[in-house]
Amino acid sequence: MNFSKSRACAIACLLVMGTVAAPADAAPTRYEAENATISQGVVDSNHAGYSGTGFVNGDNVAGAYTEWTINAPSAGAATLALRYANGTTGDRPSDISVNGVTVAAARSFPVTGAWSTWATVTLTAQLTAGSNTVRATAAGSGGNPNWDYLDAEAQSSSFTDYQAESATISQGVVESNHAGFTGSGFVNFDNVVGSSVEFAVSAATAGTQGLTFRYANGTTTDRPTSITVNGTAVTTVPFPSTGAWTTWQEVTVNAPLVAGGNTVTATATTAGGGPNLDRLRVSGPGDTEKPTSPGQPTCSDIAHNALTLTWPPSTDNIGVAAYDIYHQGQQIATATAPPYRLTGLTPDFAYQLSVFARDASGNVSLSSPEANCRTLPAPADDPPSAPGQPTVSGVQATSATVTWGASTDDNGVRAYLVRDHANNAVLATVTGTPPATTASVPLECARTYRVHVVARDTANQLSAPSSPSAQFTTAACGSVPQTPTSVAGGWDVPWDISWAPDGTYALVTERDTFRVFKVTPSGTKTQVGTVPNSQTTNGEGGLMGLDFSPTWNGTSDQEVFFMHTSSEGNRVAKMNFNGTALSGYASVLQGIDKNRYHNGGRIRFGPDGYLYVATGDAQQSSNAPDLDSLNGKILRITKTGAAAPGNPFSTRVYSYGHRNPQGLAWDSAGRLWSSELGNSSRDELNLILPGRNYGWPTCEGNCNTSGMTNPKHTWSVAEASPSGIAIVGNTVFMAALRGQRLWRIVLNGENVSTVNSYFNGTYGRLRAVEKVPGANAIWFGSTNSDNNGSGSADTIRRSNIQ
Repeated sequence: MNFSKSRACAIACLLVMGTVAAPADAAPTRYEAENATISQGVVDSNHAGYSGTGFVNGDNVAGAYTEWTINAPSAGAATLALRYANGTTGDRPSDISVNGVTVAAARSFPVTGAWSTWATVTLTAQLTAGSNTVRATAAGSGGNPNWDYLDAEAQSSSFTDYQAESATISQGVVESNHAGFTGSGFVNFDNVVGSSVEFAVSAATAGTQGLTFRYANGTTTDRPTSITVNGTAVTTVPFPSTGAWTTWQEVTVNAPLVAGGNTVTATATTAGGGPNLDRLRVSGPGDTEKPTSPGQPTCSDIAHNALTLTWPPSTDNIGVAAYDIYHQGQQIATATAPPYRLTGLTPDFAYQLSVFARDASGNVSLSSPEANCRTLPAPADDPPSAPGQPTVSGVQATSATVTWGASTDDNGVRAYLVRDHANNAVLATVTGTPPATTASVPLECARTYRVHVVARDTANQLSAPSSPSAQFTTAACGSVPQTPTSVAGGWDVPWDISWAPDGTYALVTERDTFRVFKVTPSGTKTQVGTVPNSQTTNGEGGLMGLDFSPTWNGTSDQEVFFMHTSSEGNRVAKMNFNGTALSGYASVLQGIDKNRYHNGGRIRFGPDGYLYVATGDAQQSSNAPDLDSLNGKILRITKTGAAAPGNPFSTRVYSYGHRNPQGLAWDSAGRLWSSELGNSSRDELNLILPGRNYGWPTCEGNCNTSGMTNPKHTWSVAEASPSGIAIVGNTVFMAALRGQRLWRIVLNGENVSTVNSYFNGTYGRLRAVEKVPGANAIWFGSTNSDNNGSGSADTIRRSNIQ
């Protein structure tokens, strides 16, 4: 929105500037158990270490409860921390409910060693604005543990914080070398006139709000910046010396914001540049309401390369700004309103189209229903001419350079496919306008090849194959997957595999049926249960990752952990497994948004004993860099769902800036690696380091943006669309969905050495892959029965690595 000149004057006249105290940071509110409502229990004070005036000692019966009444400033997710003591030798599980709805059934409260030893169990739950009740009810005949207090921490609605390191930076860098900042760092302006930081700010309503800039200035001179709102100058703000770069102060101005999205820009006005800028705090609540889901899309006026998509529009409290159109999990267009003409489509191709509404504040709706539409075959014309016979040079163990003569076509060549002459498997796809006629092609080790090339035109027609190349043989190498053998078939989207600690069998999840199976090395397959409260998203959500507790033994420790989609979002949950059947259910972590796609889903216990959780951005890209969101992250949590000790931000977040991370695995040096699905250009393999920003949505693949960490290797989305990974002998084996192959990635310390692929197109879409304990071997599963596959039943196979 552009203000008139008189409007800009009015803003300046309304300006109030000065150094003022900002609202206090949100902090937990403590509710002592002795002040709660108690049923079948008493207040005692005979064991040391409690808070307040005592603790609640419940009767040793099932159904005894303690109920707290707590207040939340606004509706939303809150962290509930229950401090307790359990001096017995057995667990004392409790059903935790909020406003009468169970949020954690039979939540474990294990022994603490003594009644005077206190521990804390943490969970996340949704609260309503105002008064709420939280009840802990004994789930067993032993009763509850002794309760000391409940700490409740909800997001305050009295202000909204925007971290400078997540803003748009011009002539500046993100740094973290001066203590005292909030978030993950601060912006160090370049020492030039015009260096700037631009914040994307939302407002629930229009009106004047306070803009509080937290900064440090370790020089002895002022570093003023001009402040503009939505492109209109407000004022020039002084940022005087704070005495040291580690001393942070605040300066506040008042300025009018429009309802919905706004831009607030601080631009240096002197050659010294701006101060170090930590964050912007806006005094009012932001616009956090998502638009409603669009209605059922329909296709009309279908051509070979275009179609018209229409849908019932969404509504929003402020207004819908745009609609994002996806094919499966990849965005292919943005529209301002229905209908919209999609062009540049592939002829004779089945599209699975869904629509998402987005408002000016960046809030994204849940998915519309899906429309399944197929483009028409291309009009008959001449296919491309056959490419010239390829020549091969630079033959290595895992690659070779292939060069061929160009094709011609009346409407233009769109791509070249380099294929294995023995079986027509596509080894490499070369695109461009026009596409190059040479490529480095990944190959299997110790194999004899002849290759040929076909051209594809804009009508998706293929040329006749070129003459095959001369025969050539790649060199031998180690850690090569051997011809697989079938372990067990008849699966319906096997999503993840986790081996029992003793290696005698594995558990396998099915995404869409929510079933869990026990599978022995010989292939005996037995259903052991289902995971309650699971829901599908008719896309990539459902029952996803699982992992055994690292100390699981089937008796004193029976915990198995799952990640699944539920009614309110994605959850981490746990169940008991005695080696034969699953029982019980407890939510460990909630507050992870869901959507049709981008749900992440992999969970793995690391060598440190903590649980790592891969979460997608839920198709709202602003989640990924937002440290207050659990989405677009790799989380590191305890078994109770709390932030693991030593996390970089003292929260559950371990790394951020992820679009849709999938695989998690550690190499022999304890380094964490993760595969990640890109949007439309590059998929990634990342080395995960604590506190790092992996770039989404600013970067897809490699980029040179300050403060963002590049992947160690990338692929085109047609070659990969990666899912699970496993590491054997410091070689990563990565399952590819769209690429329909198993990628072999040799690591050299913190870098990638060589990359090639196996089983190209042989077994279809691959998703789950896991190392076999005590063996140089992997299990990997196909996922052809999902909504993007051929519909055939899936198989889990074993491949020895030699």
